[in-house]
Amino acid sequence: MGGMFGVSSSSDCVTDLFYGTDYHSHLGTMRGGLAVRTAEGGFSRYIHDITNSQFRSKFEHDIARMRGAAGVGVISDFEDQPLLISSHLGVYAIVTVGVVKNAEALARKALAKGAHFSEMKGGEINPTEIVATLINQERTLVDGLKSAQAAIEGSCSILLLTEGGEVYAARDRVGRTPLIIGRKPGATAVASESCAFPNLGYEVERDLGPGEIVRLSPDGAERLAGPGDRMRMCSFLWVYYGYPASSYEGQNVEVVRNRCGAALARRDNVKVDMVAGIPDSGTGHAIGYATEAGVPYRRPFVKYTPTWPRSFMPQDQSVRDLVARMKLIPIREMLDGARVLFCEDSIVRGTQLRDTVRRLYAVGAREVHMRPACPPLVYGCKFLNFSRSRSELDLAGRWAIKALEGRDDACLAEYAADGSAKKEAMIEHIGKTLELTSLRYQRLDDLVAAIGLPKEKLCTYCWDAQG
Repeated sequence: MGGMFGVSSSSDCVTDLFYGTDYHSHLGTMRGGLAVRTAEGGFSRYIHDITNSQFRSKFEHDIARMRGAAGVGVISDFEDQPLLISSHLGVYAIVTVGVVKNAEALARKALAKGAHFSEMKGGEINPTEIVATLINQERTLVDGLKSAQAAIEGSCSILLLTEGGEVYAARDRVGRTPLIIGRKPGATAVASESCAFPNLGYEVERDLGPGEIVRLSPDGAERLAGPGDRMRMCSFLWVYYGYPASSYEGQNVEVVRNRCGAALARRDNVKVDMVAGIPDSGTGHAIGYATEAGVPYRRPFVKYTPTWPRSFMPQDQSVRDLVARMKLIPIREMLDGARVLFCEDSIVRGTQLRDTVRRLYAVGAREVHMRPACPPLVYGCKFLNFSRSRSELDLAGRWAIKALEGRDDACLAEYAADGSAKKEAMIEHIGKTLELTSLRYQRLDDLVAAIGLPKEKLCTYCWDAQG
């Protein structure tokens, strides 16, 4: 995924930029970067690999050398950012969040017009550089941002820092990812996550609309292009990768997760001794379930966080599974002889979950019930970059369909429909494969109701191909 933070201030902004960007560390896994416009008119920029260390530890020495009143920062999965771009529009630093699905086609078209690109590892072109090339083909930065958004398939939110110290923010065309404006006296900031604001003294002013473009100054955010009429915000923000303290479009992540868990409980009648969450994102869902069901919430599985990075970070599946196993520690004294119900944000591949279930039985659990907070994933995401190595054919729903039908792409709409016989057969197959006592998924209408926005404003492509 990725997340970004930008700030324009009447005084030095580096402390706000550093901590504001750090509050997005849960969204990216490999790269972090900061750039500020210096008092002399140039740029001070640092980019580091954060694969096996925290963002803060890599940048704590750099920020002592950075001074400036405007800056941009980013946490990203793969790309080196911010990039410094020199063009007829001036020199600027640029960061992006999202995925450019048609990057190769855009690159070929630009090369045919005489453009050139630097290379990433493996000969790939940095998608942020492709975005910059699209911007540079127009007469103004605003026209360039509009043109880039129109040309990109997928999604792309953009921050630009000009040599004049202006910060431009552009939310992706249909608002799949958030950009939120925060204000405090003498400074204006923009962030992917609103949780970046409170401890830095900012008050949330508003969310940018889909496709909206603004220019930040210490006095506020000037609208340069109005929002579009169509919004398709990623529902997974609330289910999984959004931070609990953040709110998007007025809907807080933790509150939504509590409502998701409560909705699961209202449709359930299983008898269990405790409810638990698979940490971390399953916790909010589990609290909602336990409260609604009147069953004790417990933590029989704890996460060791001081040294282990996020489990989906390594590209090698065996390493990813090892990391997931090592950082989750079961508590035998709570699990021995117990009937336990776990809430999880989702079941993606199911490989790690199967190992988790076996470990629970190994320490004495009598029954293990699973309640994912969203429906089965049947379609691979076309709009965001959850994991470069992930194929939709690896999804638990798809391998279950293949087992039932002999091919993984048969009758997908039927398998996605709540209440259909095929969907129930798929869920039963997944539950048996994962060795669960029972498995029940969230209904899509209950998930939409828990989020609290109209379905037509949400992307639910993963579940029903409506994006």
